Order: sequence, then structure tokens, then C-alpha cells
Amino acid sequence: MTTMMRPATTSATLGDKAAPKLTHLSVDEREAKGKAARNETPRTSHGQWHPAADRPDPIALLEGQGLSRVPELVPVRYGRMLVSPFTFYRGAALIMANDLAATPVSGLHTQLCGDAHLSNFGVFASPERRLMFDINDFDESLPGPWEWDVKRLAASFEIAGRDRGFAPEERWQIVRACVAEYRTRMRLFAAERNLDVWYAHIDVETMYDTFKDSVSKKQRKRTKANVAKARTRDSMQAFTKLTHEVDGQRRIVSDAPLIVPIEELLPAGSARDDLEGELQALIRSYRRTLETDRRELLESFHYVHAARKVVGVGSVGTRAWILLLLGRDDQDPLFLQAKEAEASVLERFVGKSRYANHGQRVVAGQRLMQAASDIFLGWQRVTGLDGQVRDFYIRQLRDWKGSADVETLHADAMTAYAQLCGATLARAHARSGDRIAIASYLGAGTSFDEAIADFSAAYADQNERDYQALVDAVDSGRLEAQTGL
Repeated sequence: MTTMMRPATTSATLGDKAAPKLTHLSVDEREAKGKAARNETPRTSHGQWHPAADRPDPIALLEGQGLSRVPELVPVRYGRMLVSPFTFYRGAALIMANDLAATPVSGLHTQLCGDAHLSNFGVFASPERRLMFDINDFDESLPGPWEWDVKRLAASFEIAGRDRGFAPEERWQIVRACVAEYRTRMRLFAAERNLDVWYAHIDVETMYDTFKDSVSKKQRKRTKANVAKARTRDSMQAFTKLTHEVDGQRRIVSDAPLIVPIEELLPAGSARDDLEGELQALIRSYRRTLETDRRELLESFHYVHAARKVVGVGSVGTRAWILLLLGRDDQDPLFLQAKEAEASVLERFVGKSRYANHGQRVVAGQRLMQAASDIFLGWQRVTGLDGQVRDFYIRQLRDWKGSADVETLHADAMTAYAQLCGATLARAHARSGDRIAIASYLGAGTSFDEAIADFSAAYADQNERDYQALVDAVDSGRLEAQTGL
């Protein structure tokens, strides 16, 4: 089944709503705002988790998401979520968003990742070809309570720690280290000038220097090997791995249902020709959302082939395409990924995005939270062959991308990684939220850290119950799951 695609007639930016007029408070006023929030919502209150009496059926929430997705891929999503409570958690952003909406909040908002679990952090190349560490998934990005990202991140370490067999005391220390680093970094950012906060970033060299004494020599060696591997993950590597020559032309290799070339989705004829023409039109029209110099660079490549690709865990079933382009010759490839952007899972709890185009919402959130973003990051709205209008964001498929291998991390290494993620999330939040008020709310003590550790343990129990509900739904035949993919 395919739904691609022709650019919709509406401009990608016509749906922007006017930004509210800003009020600039003094430092003292912002600090007072944070302290006042403590009185309204004590930091210890964040340690509580009790499912609401009217909590929706978590399986029904997943089923509702599946209604807008490619039907034959929805069982793959369930199969990936069945692997473990941790993989279930990765796909359960909507379930947790619903739960977080019932938890205490300070009233201080920032741009949220919306799905800030530990596997959505990693390394990638900056435009200056430096290897950076940052958040790397913004499908759910939307302004909202900063605590929600912290809780999603912290709980992911508790759940991953259980998956690794760590003792309760070890998991407690890992989660506390994550939150303490977030709190400490936010307080540091509160004291810095605006431009210094904006330019702050974590490159690989800084990462090594900061945490080299926290992990074993063996783990440092493994980390350096993973980083070296990330440097090889680029369009050329994807070109070698994902394509072959057919009748003198480069074509993407079929690996159904994970990668399905366009010719396997549509038979030869006018429909396929129309689709390929529409893909080329998509590339030409999306370039208007890029900076002018990058538009020129994109124009130096020409479209060659496309395939539908399954990505991630929670995203499985959304429409995602990989697009092969070539430059000066057949050894000058560019792989782009066009990924469908639906409404954020946060939207029903914090209100609609200011952007009418969800692709633009994702791009705006990424540019706001990341220290540096992909030079080909842009968006477009298209009308599929089924007549449905859908939003997409586009970026490079691979550009020195890499992530932590959670299954190999020992407790000391996971503690260091938790600190790294906590520091990174604080920097991302400090760019858009009131860092001074948030730092004032957090304070210098450990009460917030301990509260979030308590919440994470309680929510990990809830996640295990929800995971078992998925297992039961598959066993009973309510859901169909395709495993091993």
C-alpha cells in the first residue's frame, strides 16, 4: 500500500499563528517565579504516581494510533514492542503522555522533545563536521511542562536498568545521577548569558573529558569504537549497504517488509510514473524550507530511486520513505529520509501546535532544542494517491549517526550515560524555557532528584503492567504481532 504523493497547494508556512508578545522579567523576578512555583507544587510531589481511576486502556490507545498507519506494518510495531518492557516503553509515548497529564506540574513550560527516553539521544555530525551528542528524535516535540521530559527520561533509565538486571540500589543511583545532572546544569545555565547558553553544545571530545574517570577502561574503549563506527554511517555507507546495480542503474535493495522499493508497491505503468514524478516534485518543493545556500546544494543532486522504510519502534507504521539522489556521478550519493509527521502525542493535553504543518512543527522543535541540525532538515505537505493530505519532514538518512548500545552498558557506564543525557536535556530546555525560573524551582538540594527516582520506580511498575497487557492482547488474538523484524 502506498499513499505518496504530491505537494499540497497550501504553502508550508501559511498555517503559522502569530507568536504572543513577550514580557521580559528581571532575574530577581524570574527567580521569585520559580520559588513561588515550589509553594504551588512542592518538589516532593513529583515522586507520586497513581493511575487515575478513569485511566484509558493502554492497548486501546495503541489501537487508536494504528488507525492512521500503514495497516500491514502495524503488526511489526506490536512485534517490536513485545521484545521487552523497555522496547514497549519506547513505543508507548502516547500512553505516558496521558499519564503525565495527571501528574503535578510547576507551571513552567519549555519546548519539549516529547519522547525523551534514553535511546533518543546519540551522536551525529554538525554542519562543521564535528561529532556532537544531542537529542535526535523530535516527532512529538511541542511546548509543555519541562517536568514531562525529565520524567520520561528518568523512567527510561529505571526500565533499562531492570532490563539489564541491575539491583534496585543501582537503578536508584542511575536515575538520581541523571536528574541531579539536569538540575546542576540548569543552575549553571541560569547564571550564563543568553548567547552563551545558545552556543553551548556537547561534542565528543567534551563527552570523553567529562566522563572518562566515571567508567572502566574497557567501557571507554568500547565507547570510542562505537563513535568511530558512527563516523562511517553516512550516505556513502548507506549507498554501499542499501543499493545494488540493476541494468546499469542504482536501485535500493528490497528487504520486505522493512524496505520495499517503489516498483514493488506499484506495478509498472502510469501510476508508478506519476508517483515518481510526484517524489521529484516533493524534493523540489521541500527545498524552499531550506536555507538558500543549502537549496543550491540540493539542486546539484538528481533523484534516482525510492523505497518505503520501517523506522524505529513507536514510529513503525507511519509513512517513511528513503530517497536516493546522485550528484556528480554514481559515487556521489545523497540519501534523504522523508518521514510522516502526525499530531504530537502531547497535543491533546497541552493544546495544538502553533504550526498548521506537523512537519514544520517537528523541524521547528528540532532547530530550537538541538545545538546543531542537519543541513537538509526541512518539511513539506503532500497529497497522497489516496487523496489524503499528510505532513512530512525530510533529513539525511545517515550523517555520522550513532547511539549507545544499552545492552552492553554496566551500571557505572549507564550512570555516566544518564548524566550525559541529563546534561543534554537541560541544555535543550534552557534554550527555550525560563532557565532561571526552572533553576530556582529545582534549588540546590536533592529533593527533586529523589522524588523523580521514586516516580521512576513506580512508573516502571506501571509500564510492566502495560507491557503484560500487550502480551495478553496478542495472546488472545485482539492484536496481531509480527515478531523478529
